[in-house]
Amino acid sequence: MDPKQFLTTSGVLIVAGKGGVGKTAVAAALAMASSSVGLRTLIVEVEGKSGLSALFHSEELSYHQIQLIGPSLGVGGVMARTVLPEDALLDYLQDHGLKRISGRLLSAGALDVVATAVPGISDILVLGKIKQLERSHEFDLVIVDAPAAGHAITFLRSASGLADAVKVGPISTQAKDVLGLLSDPERCRVMLVTAPEETPVNELIETAYSLEDEVGVSLGPVVVNGVLTELPGLKINPLTAAYEAGIILSEGEPEQLATAAEFRLQRTALQRTQLDRMAEELPLAQLLLPYVFTTELGPQGLAELSHSLLARIRELPEPSQG
Repeated sequence: MDPKQFLTTSGVLIVAGKGGVGKTAVAAALAMASSSVGLRTLIVEVEGKSGLSALFHSEELSYHQIQLIGPSLGVGGVMARTVLPEDALLDYLQDHGLKRISGRLLSAGALDVVATAVPGISDILVLGKIKQLERSHEFDLVIVDAPAAGHAITFLRSASGLADAVKVGPISTQAKDVLGLLSDPERCRVMLVTAPEETPVNELIETAYSLEDEVGVSLGPVVVNGVLTELPGLKINPLTAAYEAGIILSEGEPEQLATAAEFRLQRTALQRTQLDRMAEELPLAQLLLPYVFTTELGPQGLAELSHSLLARIRELPEPSQG
């Protein structure tokens, strides 16, 4: 499938997954991939602590957009920002002619009071701002680095909860507008991220069905991060392999190599079991990303993940016509 077509299937791509599976790195790699095919891309961070800026070696993110990748010939560029509830509320009040009192309300802790009185309002404020960014058409793709999987369901379910609870007024209107965004696959999709291990896969499957059943949002392919390549030849005796390669092993090295090979074989067998189980229980395509052997991912590691993502996307089948 053409990556540009895939990445513009919807205007908003929400990336979610269990903590520790590399969700933020995948969101960053998706943004880099999107930019590389000429799309103007925005990453939105909604918790203020994801570490996106460190991945690009850039300044800390704020409510004001900063540039992570500059546009050039064939490159769309990547901008980034945070969208936190208090900032989104300030914007909302100013847009509705309440600029004078907005600062006083925030300094007085009004958001905490409202959030306690109206559960879900903080999430609606954030999603409402994302909806506004999508409608502005300033960017070809808005990528949202969502909260971890458990909170992601609550985050995305907030609109339907408020729409049911509040029937009239600005909160009702905002909730219905957000529901319109989330329920339209041409405007919004969720891409779930996991690791090829039992617990993350269990949580991903549960999250996927919860999002479809309770939120009604469309799901894109699952991104499986940190997949070890299945290396050929690991079952060959190290002494035999060394002899064929013309290498002389020192004392103890054959045993160490055999132990390492057995460990790698066990790990790849376990990950294959989880990938097969996920494919059987969840009818979504899988985009497999390699394990990046580094202590700090950074721009170079992101580029590796970005190239892998583009390669996996190209392997997807073309969408059926009708």
